[in-house]
Amino acid sequence: MQVYSENKKAYFDYEVSEKLEAGLVLTGQEVKSIKTGHMNLSGSYVVFKGQEPYLIGAKVPAYQPKNAPPDYNPERSRKLLLNKKEINYLMGKAQERGFALVPLKVYNKSGRIKLEF
Repeated sequence: MQVYSENKKAYFDYEVSEKLEAGLVLTGQEVKSIKTGHMNLSGSYVVFKGQEPYLIGAKVPAYQPKNAPPDYNPERSRKLLLNKKEINYLMGKAQERGFALVPLKVYNKSGRIKLEF
């Protein structure tokens, strides 16, 4: 398992009670940029828009800045891939007082980029 980015400050700022894993919806150049280690998780968090979880505030710069599309936003919100049971569980946890969904690290698992939060 190769770790691409880690949010070390989250371990200091928050007490981690449990960890979950989710896939990320990414574009091709974002995958290349993450695999070269150009992702920053500091200040990012997970929120729900309707019934879907999104990663907000994670910075993924363009792989080749001169070839990036003109409308590319490095801080865009990225959808998390979870099954329905996990989404319902997380929605309940997110509504509890004192709980936050904070990204901890991004890593490679069987050729897929995963987010641990």
